[in-house]
Amino acid sequence: MKTGPQTSISRKGENGTYVKNQFELRRLGRTEIKATEIGLGCASMGSPQRTDEAAIAAVRKAIELGINYVDTSPAYGESERRVGLALKNGGRAKVYLQTKTGTHPQRRGDYSAEGTRWSVENSLRLLGTDYLDAVLIHDPSDIGEPLRPGHALDELRKMKNEGLVRHIGLGCRQHDFHERAIGTGQIEIVLTFLDYTLLNQSAAQTVLPAAKARDVGVQLASALGSGSEVLTGKEPTNHPVAHAMWEWCRDREVSLRQLALHFALAAPIDGIVVVGTGTAEHIEGVCAEALSPVPEGMWREFKAEFGVGV
Repeated sequence: MKTGPQTSISRKGENGTYVKNQFELRRLGRTEIKATEIGLGCASMGSPQRTDEAAIAAVRKAIELGINYVDTSPAYGESERRVGLALKNGGRAKVYLQTKTGTHPQRRGDYSAEGTRWSVENSLRLLGTDYLDAVLIHDPSDIGEPLRPGHALDELRKMKNEGLVRHIGLGCRQHDFHERAIGTGQIEIVLTFLDYTLLNQSAAQTVLPAAKARDVGVQLASALGSGSEVLTGKEPTNHPVAHAMWEWCRDREVSLRQLALHFALAAPIDGIVVVGTGTAEHIEGVCAEALSPVPEGMWREFKAEFGVGV
């Protein structure tokens, strides 16, 4: 159902590399979830500038193209409600569905047991489902609070025993928070963002080895640069290094976004890359580039120029 067919190689692309026609399925740590190598991040789906129809079309396009992992959050405006609408009429059965707790606008920073249950139950209602494949503790300012006895982690464990939540994780940027959470032995997934990209690989020294040691699944988010979008392929005028990379790619008629995607996809993890995409057309472009490998020779040249590569 959610596992889909395995990757197959179909044809040679214009650059001589083989182009995949399906996403690879990856093990997400000890969860044993078999997720597509690219997951759909739905932060932008909740934007007030986006209509319900556009968001629904984007989520359904991702599923049509083979993506089977969907990530959202109460913090993302209308995202959960719109994802729920998109998954009606059979869509829910085709994906692993992940949301977060601790950042609902009405109870932001509430990692109490009561607040956690309230948030997850609200997410279940909006998403139109009776269980969630994963719930991540989201952006705590102090990791000690959600991990404290009787708080978020303990409540999520209760909800897991009740069958409402299947796996528990943490989504934040602070590396020491990830390491402490992993050390509890109760965290099965970590989502880290902005710190394993062409511009910053700091997670490789901290989060990634800690997760590997405990068989924790890893999700790499914001591989294209969240907010600033410096690695999306648009000219990044305010970031000198990214601009130099963009010019290098332009001169060789290759997409910087394609290199950024494949750098993250080559990370030494048991996990996936979560890409935030805005429209159905954007999703099509991201998927096409993710399925088209970068030639080894191009990586050698890029690494020689910028000191980073595959």
